[in-house]
Amino acid sequence: MRILLDENVPHPLMRYLSGHEVATVQSRGWRGILNGELLRIADETFDVFILADKNMRYQQNMDGRQIAIIELPTNRWPLLLPLAPRVAEAVQNAQAGEYIIVALTS
Repeated sequence: MRILLDENVPHPLMRYLSGHEVATVQSRGWRGILNGELLRIADETFDVFILADKNMRYQQNMDGRQIAIIELPTNRWPLLLPLAPRVAEAVQNAQAGEYIIVALTS
């Protein structure tokens, strides 16, 4: 899978996504692009978009999108670290156009 990490997603998460092609918004030169445009661009290139922005699903029209979106409960690495295997599992099972929320508790 081709995965894009949003600007505020901790980069150490990449270690748990081995076997996938992982890029960051920063590495693509897309820093500062507004959510609607970023989602449109990502939808053309990536299979999965991982973010910690809980407002994206309310602010953007998700209809017709091919990219799967995985929403993290936080962008604080100490809290995400124990969830990394669940995030990796969500990536592995993600279907086109799906919106997945990874919660702090199981």
